[in-house]
Amino acid sequence: MDRLVKKRPVWVIGHKNPDTDSICAAIAYANLKNQIDDGDYIPKKAGPISEETRYVLETFHVTEPETVKDVGTQVLDMDYTHTEGVDSHLSLKKAWALMRKMDVVTLPVVRKDGKLEGVIVNGDIAYSYMDVYDNRELGRARTQYKNIIETLAGKMVCGNEHAYFTHGKVVVAAGDENAIRQEIDGDDLVILGNVVARQLAVLEEIPSCMIVTGVTEVDPEVVKTAEAIDCVLITTEYDSFTAARLINQSIPIRYFMCKDDIVSFEETDYLSEVRDVIGKVRHRDFPILDENQNYIGMFSRRNLLSTEKKRLILVDHNEKSQAVDGIDEAEILEIIDHHKIGSLETMMPIFFRNMPLGCCSTIVYGMYEENDVRVNTQMAGLMLSAIISDTLLFRSPTCTERDKEVAQKLAKIAGVDLEEHAMAMFEAGSNFGDKTIDEIFFQDFKIFHQGETDFGVSQISAVSDKQLSKIQGSLMEFMPQVLEDKGIDQAYCMLTNILDQSTKLLYVGENSREVAMGAFAGHPEIETPSGKCLMLANVVSRKKQVIPSLIRSMEEV
Repeated sequence: MDRLVKKRPVWVIGHKNPDTDSICAAIAYANLKNQIDDGDYIPKKAGPISEETRYVLETFHVTEPETVKDVGTQVLDMDYTHTEGVDSHLSLKKAWALMRKMDVVTLPVVRKDGKLEGVIVNGDIAYSYMDVYDNRELGRARTQYKNIIETLAGKMVCGNEHAYFTHGKVVVAAGDENAIRQEIDGDDLVILGNVVARQLAVLEEIPSCMIVTGVTEVDPEVVKTAEAIDCVLITTEYDSFTAARLINQSIPIRYFMCKDDIVSFEETDYLSEVRDVIGKVRHRDFPILDENQNYIGMFSRRNLLSTEKKRLILVDHNEKSQAVDGIDEAEILEIIDHHKIGSLETMMPIFFRNMPLGCCSTIVYGMYEENDVRVNTQMAGLMLSAIISDTLLFRSPTCTERDKEVAQKLAKIAGVDLEEHAMAMFEAGSNFGDKTIDEIFFQDFKIFHQGETDFGVSQISAVSDKQLSKIQGSLMEFMPQVLEDKGIDQAYCMLTNILDQSTKLLYVGENSREVAMGAFAGHPEIETPSGKCLMLANVVSRKKQVIPSLIRSMEEV
């Protein structure tokens, strides 16, 4: 039994509905941490990427991070043990000895292909000893002669130890020759002492097996006769009483093991669900299976007390509503962000860097500088793309001189023309043709809270109003469903024209029109073929222009 010792990675992850900055900052910061710290930092993402982000990753030949939907504690986070699987032909006696040696109460029974066949617990073995069985139990269990030899510390004189005793009963031959002939039928297994005349009388009845007790050798004539009738002949130094008492311990464990309705779990199962299940059963130990249903280990109830939370570094967010599911069960080590301080809480003090910049990747680049780590072409391309995306190529009011300065440096390292790369990114992000309306709406969607109001804001950007107008009607029809699906009170959608630096604001939900009108009182409400919306000139930033205005308006409505 080996205890599985797992190296604990740290996942670097951005917010749900990730934008380009969320993905690029996670990859770039994980790369930095792996160079300055002796750890295992892995970038992850909390949702599908946009076409803009996909274009960036493909341009700089960077692998898309794996998606993580929930960071709750799973079975794989436990300090479980690998109890070696046993064969179903194993004898009860040997199974009991293994349990005592390994100090376990449950053995997994595993086939040669790795699939779990059943489990045998010490209670099953105790039951087999205490229950009253008739003398045909050994045959019904299809007991292998090899098991009988091991159980009785015996010796095979003739016959095939890999054959099975499948018919007949077990007889202890204690009378004279005439009594023996009357008591024994063909195919029986007979236990008797070292009396040659009685042994020969037994063989006259053509038994399947004869066990001679108290000796290691038998008379040559007995051996010859046994061979002639294909009778398995075994000797043991145990006396007949002891041999008869022990022989049922040679029954294979498959006869008593539990093979139906086994309570097992996969490595990826969440402990919140596991606890619900095991609270309804009395088992002490539970098998663990991989994704292919192969057995990999066991855990007990006490292992639930030795779980390790997943370790995370959050980038580009610090709001609980925007974090990956299960965040309350994870251990947050660091937060790198450029938004307002949100609602996340930690059990211990952590490294928290929050700076009023236009892009999280600008902060990450500064940390490369601070640690004197060279930025390679790939990382430069990613961080540059993030700055372009978050600042709309420096058009957003959130953009700072530091963002511009860093972007210029990164463009040189990445070897790209800043303007050309930006236009290519925006064009890729404006390609809505292959996407469903929900994919378009949720590609950059965040939920916020103000008092008792929960509201969500989606931002969809393009390089022309024509592209945005094509999807506006479908978005307005879809938005009421967003309220129901996300359980929020209001939903807003920013249709942002990057080149014109303007936004059409769509709204749905109770008081959403009043809130929007109050937030942007100086901007006109316009009538479009698909309905009314607000036309916001020189408004492109959700973080700096839209969210604060909506919150102030909600306080007044």
